[in-house]
Amino acid sequence: MPQIEQVAATYASQIFWLLLTFGLTFVIVGLGILPKVSGTMDARDKSVADDLAAAEAARAAADQAEETWRAQENAAREAARKRLAEARAAGQAESDAALAAANAEIEGRVAAAEARIAEASAAAAGEIESVATDAARDIVARLSGVTVTPAEAAQAVKAALHG
Repeated sequence: MPQIEQVAATYASQIFWLLLTFGLTFVIVGLGILPKVSGTMDARDKSVADDLAAAEAARAAADQAEETWRAQENAAREAARKRLAEARAAGQAESDAALAAANAEIEGRVAAAEARIAEASAAAAGEIESVATDAARDIVARLSGVTVTPAEAAQAVKAALHG
């Protein structure tokens, strides 16, 4: 085959052109394109690192803001609890005072009613003694025909009623 016989004659020139092409490709890629790609990758890595650092700083700031907010919320809740306790105590004191005033008024009315009942009872007892005295004088006069004085009849009625 004639192509195989030509290999020995063209072998050195093919190696030369192969080395020249690879060398030129290496120079173009290695010196022209590779530094630009490396620079882009370095810039990207730096950008990612900066973004991560900024995110970490933002997270720390958010954690601090949340902690501050929670402290304020807890303080507000505690203040609300105190106000509620004070309001309950004030309401309890007010209701106790109103209840005491109502009890005092009721006790006053009860005492007044008891006094009126005692007066009415005393008046009724006086009337009963008076009626009993008159009835005793009439009964003694009808049964025995003896006239009894009002003082004697009153003394006998008192002795019989009061024992």
